[in-house]
Amino acid sequence: MKITTFNPLIISQDAENIVSLFEELGFEKRHNKTGENFSANRMKDANGFHVDVTSAAVPQDITSIRMNVDSFDEAYNLLTARGFTIVQGGKVENTGSSRSAMLVSPSGFTIVVAEHIKK
Repeated sequence: MKITTFNPLIISQDAENIVSLFEELGFEKRHNKTGENFSANRMKDANGFHVDVTSAAVPQDITSIRMNVDSFDEAYNLLTARGFTIVQGGKVENTGSSRSAMLVSPSGFTIVVAEHIKK
């Protein structure tokens, strides 16, 4: 399994204000993706640092790690073998262009694993 992206991810009901804050810090929107229950903004600054800000109906902001990989199944199996469990009611999000899922570690931190589907 190859990790292709690894950066912070903030999930919030108030994503617009968080995006605005990061724009003031010098980040620019690079990509926006929407799904069934979310809208995601990929941001990058002049130094090459990335942060993702996702709008979703969550009770409070969640800070997570985004990890894009070349094999969702391999990453999922590696993490679950180490005690991670899937959140979101056990659902893997499939938008047609990517597969992703948020997994929580036994100690409570989360990783959002995603694989972009190449056609």
